[in-house]
Amino acid sequence: MQRFTPERTPTVVTTIARSSWGAGALDIVVAADSDAVLWRKAADGDRSAFGLLFERHVQAVWNHAYRLTGSWAQAEDVTSAAFMTGWSRRREVTLVRDSALPWLYAVAGNLARTEYRRSTRFLRAVRKVPVEHTAADHADAVVQRVDDDRRTREVAEAVRSLPKAEREAVELCLLGEVSTADAAALLGVAEVSVRSRLSRARARLRTVLEERA
Repeated sequence: MQRFTPERTPTVVTTIARSSWGAGALDIVVAADSDAVLWRKAADGDRSAFGLLFERHVQAVWNHAYRLTGSWAQAEDVTSAAFMTGWSRRREVTLVRDSALPWLYAVAGNLARTEYRRSTRFLRAVRKVPVEHTAADHADAVVQRVDDDRRTREVAEAVRSLPKAEREAVELCLLGEVSTADAAALLGVAEVSVRSRLSRARARLRTVLEERA
């Protein structure tokens, strides 16, 4: 399956994080600390530790959110919400193999599905409003844009159509590049089960995407 990873820094979520966790606070934590160490510090209320986790993983989470949504704006919203969820639930979460990414990817997946349902309802409402016919301008061309975005949305929609167990495995392992072992630990199933789900999902996705090509 073709992957799309646009080069873009999620400035909106960076601004939110710095205002939430402190712009200058990152200097007082040790950059070499593992995710697990930083997460334990964050659980004890250390905002600077969580800020460093944000700086370490925000680009990866944004890229993952983009692959799930096919939208730069929605990816920023999902990324912001994922880290806010991480901060609010930091005392409840146990990391998989000392990495925060698998859990953040799982949260982003849930948020992306919620965002998709919300935006779908909004679009249905918009389509009911009469449209005034005006000459197309540059903004209209920009909105139509970039074939890569279109293809990414097609992939995201195909993934959303999968059964839940297969969709979770795809989001973590194929889109998020989490290992099957880590995905199994996060999902609470055997690794062989994750591999089986991925195999079935690949077959379904191949069929769906070939039909849409």
